[in-house]
Formats: sequence, C-alpha cells, structure tokens
Amino acid sequence: MTSKLIRWSPGSLRLVLEVPEDAPVRLAALRGAADGPDVDPPVRRQPLVELLVLGEGRALSNTRFSDTAVGSRLRYAGSEERADGPWRELRVRQRDTVTGLEAVSVFRSRAGMSAVRTWTEVGNHGTEPRILQMVSSFASGALLEAGEDPADLALMRARADWCAEGRWATIPLHGRDGLADINSELHDHDGRGALITVSRSTWSSGEYLPTGVLVNQRTGRAWAWQIEHNGAWRWEVDSRRSDANAFALILSGPNDGDHQWSTRLSPGARFTTVPVSVSVSDQGYQGALAALTAQRRAIRRPHPADAALPVIFNDYMNTLMGDPTSARLRPLIDAAASAGAEYFCIDAGWYDDSGQWWDSVGAWQPSTTRFPDGGLRAVLAHIRRGGMRPGLWLEPEVIGVRSPIAAKLPDEAFLSRSGQRVVEHGRYLLDLRHPAARAHLDATVDRLVGDYGVAYFKLDYNVTPGAGTDHAALQPGEGLLAHNRAHLRWLDALLDRHPDVIFENCAAGAMRADYAMLSRLQLQSTSDQQDLRLYAAIAAAAPAAIAPEQAGNWAYPQPGMPDETIAFTMINGLVGRLYLSGRLDHMNPHERDLVQHAVAVYKRIRDELAAAEPFWPSGLPGWSDEVISLGLRTGGTRRLAIWWRGGEPADIHLDLPQLRDCQLSIHPEYPTTMADWRPRWDARTGRLTVTPAAPGPSARLLRLETAT
Repeated sequence: MTSKLIRWSPGSLRLVLEVPEDAPVRLAALRGAADGPDVDPPVRRQPLVELLVLGEGRALSNTRFSDTAVGSRLRYAGSEERADGPWRELRVRQRDTVTGLEAVSVFRSRAGMSAVRTWTEVGNHGTEPRILQMVSSFASGALLEAGEDPADLALMRARADWCAEGRWATIPLHGRDGLADINSELHDHDGRGALITVSRSTWSSGEYLPTGVLVNQRTGRAWAWQIEHNGAWRWEVDSRRSDANAFALILSGPNDGDHQWSTRLSPGARFTTVPVSVSVSDQGYQGALAALTAQRRAIRRPHPADAALPVIFNDYMNTLMGDPTSARLRPLIDAAASAGAEYFCIDAGWYDDSGQWWDSVGAWQPSTTRFPDGGLRAVLAHIRRGGMRPGLWLEPEVIGVRSPIAAKLPDEAFLSRSGQRVVEHGRYLLDLRHPAARAHLDATVDRLVGDYGVAYFKLDYNVTPGAGTDHAALQPGEGLLAHNRAHLRWLDALLDRHPDVIFENCAAGAMRADYAMLSRLQLQSTSDQQDLRLYAAIAAAAPAAIAPEQAGNWAYPQPGMPDETIAFTMINGLVGRLYLSGRLDHMNPHERDLVQHAVAVYKRIRDELAAAEPFWPSGLPGWSDEVISLGLRTGGTRRLAIWWRGGEPADIHLDLPQLRDCQLSIHPEYPTTMADWRPRWDARTGRLTVTPAAPGPSARLLRLETAT
C-alpha cells in the first residue's frame, strides 16, 4: 500500500493525515507544536470518518461506531486550505463510489491554540436517497505512538446529575473497567469492545459532561475534547488492534441506536454534524484542559456588556426560593447593593398570583398580587436606584399545561409524538422550528426589555422531552436535532437584537452546560446544590468543563453562620463568576463585612479571571474528598483556593512541580481578617503545606507570586 501525508500546522498544533491509495484517509497524528520532533507517524487503522448508512451497516459485526461499511470504503478526493480571519481551515474530501456519498472533514484552528474545532459535512452525489444513521464528527486512533504501551492510556470522564455535577473518574483502558487486551494479533481480528458515553435528549450534561480526556499516564500526552451540542451526543473509545493502534476515539452527535435519530439525504442534499473541539498537550490531562479552556474563549461570541464580569445577586438560592414579594425584595435589594452587587435578578415566581405556578407558566406577565405598591415596575426601579441593573428569571422553552398560551399557539408549535403534544412534569415544550413559537418568545423578551428595562435574564430549562418530535421528521431524534439548531438560531437573533442584555444559561442548575450554548450565552449556573460543603466540589471541578469567567458559582452566606463557614461559601464563588445570594438583609455588620470583603476581592481579580488557566494541585475533586483545591494561573501569579471539609485540622500538602526551585511569596487573598493557615513552601520539592485554622468547613484563597 502506498500513501502520502498531508501535514497541517495552523499554529500551536500539528495535524498529519495519511492518504492511502486503497484505504480511507486516516488521522495519523495530532500533536502540539512542542510535542517532540516532526517524525512520520506509524500507520493507523482508524478511518478519519465513520458513516453508518441504512442498507450498508458495519464492516465488522458489533454495536460500536468504528468499522462502518461506508467509512471503510471512503477514498480521498481532494483537500483545500484557506484563511478565515485569525482562523485557518483545512477541508478534506472523500467519496464512496457505491453510495455516491461525499464526506468532507473540516478542521479549524488559529495561531497560539493547541486545539482544533472539527465536524463532518456529508453530501449525496448519487442518484438515490440515503438514510444516515450516524456520522462521526471526529474519529482517530492516533494518540499512542510507536513503541508506547497501551496499558498506560486512561480515559477521564465526569458523571453529572442535578446537584452533583462534574464528578470525574479515571478509567485505565486496560484496567478492570476498561477494554480487555484480547491478543488481537493472535486472532488477526480487531477487538469489538467499546467504552461508550452517551447523553440523551436536551440535557446535554444531564448524565455525563460532554467533555472527556484520554491521557498517556507515562508520557503525559493527552487529548481533551468537548462535544458542542445542546442536545444528544455519544462518544466511545474502541478497542482496535495493538500497540499504536490499540484504541480509537469516535465523537458524534445523535444517532439511531441511542437517540432515534436518522435523516434521509436526497440527491444533492447535505448534512452537517455537530461540531467538536479537541485539544492536545504533553503536560497531562491538566495541560489538555488548559488548552481546551483557551479554545472555549476563542469560539465564544464577544459580549461587550458582560466584559467587566459584573457581580450578580440572585434572590433564589437559600433565600427567597421562588417566592418574591415587594416586602421581601426591598430590604434584600438594599443589602445586595451595599455588598457591591451590580445586577439584581428576581428569580422564579415574579409572574405568579396563585402560588401554584409550575404548570401555568408561559404568559410571563408580572403578578398583580406580589407587588402591591406599584407593581413589578416599582421593584425594578428600586433596583436601579440602588445602582444595580435589574434581571428576571425566565423559562422560555416551556408552556404550562394550564397556561392560556397553551390554547393560543397551534399544535405544530410544540414538540409532539404521533400527533400528541409531549408533556413532561406538567409542561408542553415549544418546537422552535415553528415561527409561532419563536414569535411568542421574541415578543416576551422584547416586551420585558423594552417596557420594563430588564437587563439580565436567567434562562432556565427544567424539563426535557425525551427522544424528541416526529412531526416533519423521519424519526424523533431528527426532529429534536432540528429543534436544537433552531434554538441556537433563535438565541443568535436574540443576542443580535439585545447586545446590552446579559443572558445566563441555566437548566435545572447545569444540565445543559455545553459550548453550543456557552459559545453564545455569557455565563452558566454551575449547580442548584444548596449544601455549601458539597458545592465546593462542584465549584472546583467546574473549570474542567466551563471557562472560569463563565462558571457562575453560587455563594450564599447566611446570618448566624460562623465566620469560617461564610468564608467557605464565598470562596466557592470567588473561584469562578461570583453569583451571590443569601439573606444579606438579616446579617449583622460583621457578617456583612465578610461578604463585602469577598465582593471587593472578586472585583479586584476578575480581569485576571478572564485569562486564567485552571489547575488542580490535589487532582480533580472527589465528591467526598476532605481536601479540595483549585488553582487559577495568570502570568506569574497563581491564585489557589483550598477547602477543608474534614474534622480536626491536619496538614495539607499540595505539590506544585512546575514551581520547583522557585522562590514564592504567598499572600492571603481572602479572608485576610481570620486566622492564618501558616503556608510553608519547600522550593526543593515544590510542595506547599498549609494547616487549617479550624475544623471544616473552612477555606482560604491564597495568592502565589514567583520572585522576579
């Protein structure tokens, strides 16, 4: 077999494609610019694109997404490179002569980025319709190099649940829960095993995060990825052969087997997969996640109104809990303004007269009973008089079954199955493919902005429709994907019309925390967790999946809390986008001072937060770990949050190998008025030791600066 190589180096990334004459194109290498010499990679087995087509199936009997029949028949048909502003793009075309399908692999990267954004475009150049059942967005078996041991490779993925987001686990690929080494060379046959990770319906992070990592634990070479879709997705790590071809990684959006998705591709038609981003590093999983953080910033829509990362106070968490009134809000507004908040968001309940609003929402008109002294307008005016901008909670994509709007909109404006509207937890779900659904939402937001001066929306999403809608679709999953994409177009138009408004992404906490949404919206609520001790693990893990300046971590100090507990919850907020709540209006002056101090610290460091790289000295947090740590690195400054959730204080040792032999100055950032944790730095070993001043919960935020 003869092959040629396509080498593409758009900046801090090196991509090598192998182009055989009688086999599909393969991704032969994906490396960082500093990751060793530019040597020819070993021959790979995994095709660049996998295509599951009805009537064609797989080339090897299994249920995974490698070894598809059409994928194995694709042959190189040309490639092009082009510049698009700061971005560089490579397009690689392949064709299958049997079906007439053409697959175009698109790679986009930019200078300074050790990451690539990629997707697949499929066109039907044949004479017959073809039904696609799965198309990969990314497929490669190129992480291992020749001579490396497959036993060194591990998969890192994170379970997610309501109030239990970001629980990372490491799975050695040759370990007990990994992929068995079956001696494929002896059998002269690829393995059939797969480690499959799936998210269903519209909660894209409701079961697992759409982020994962493959890491060589001996060499430190790592790939991290994120699937950038606000709906269903799947990735898998497949057992292939041995040595450098031992494993393959396949990333995709919805598919037939998991999500009831397929699409009919008529002659001349095209289908585009959901995009994914893949980062590379030779500094282990932490280096790959840092590179993915930079990628998240690169693909985000700019938001001048949010550039200053203002402090938001929200009245919900452990505070009014969806039961706002004028009498409750006014003193809370005054206290939030005194603490330094810049936006005040009235959460759920502002539209409710009955106290039973869950299944009646949809009209989004202010309550006539909750705000008797001038209505909602008077409360919003009180927020503005306090020097803050007003915000409202909104759950735009649902209509309660008792809402009058449910009868006013046509059936076609709702997700449906077999002609019946989908109902979940007393709500219908709008189908944003339909113009009446979009018009209703446009009118709602435009009215609240134009008539009420709302400058901030918390966009919530608390129910999910299952497989989707079969209205005007081959299968429910096809209808859902089209709705997902219509939802993104609606958001784009909304942001175009209201560039001065901040839109928060929330879905029952963080059940839809993906970079289809977060490339558009300004920040993400990271959880609904009301236990501050548990929130520390969520806050510390959040930057693995969300850029720190978008990670809206709740801090909800309460009157009567011990000082150490107030510091603990405030540090939860300080390591991301400070999202403040709590009964500040009932606090004594000393308690308020602790809160004001934290807000002042946030305002001092928030510019650096927007450029910080996350790192984890004690590793990604375990849900029940006594010690949790998160670092944020900007230039020569490192801010280090350390949480103690144990009993009596004990020495905490944190290894910082990149600072070995460096002289450090260590300063308390927050709090500065409480007992010191006695930080001790051993430059020879690169170890920082601290000792909590009290039993947990207790926390400190330190600033570490290297000597110049």
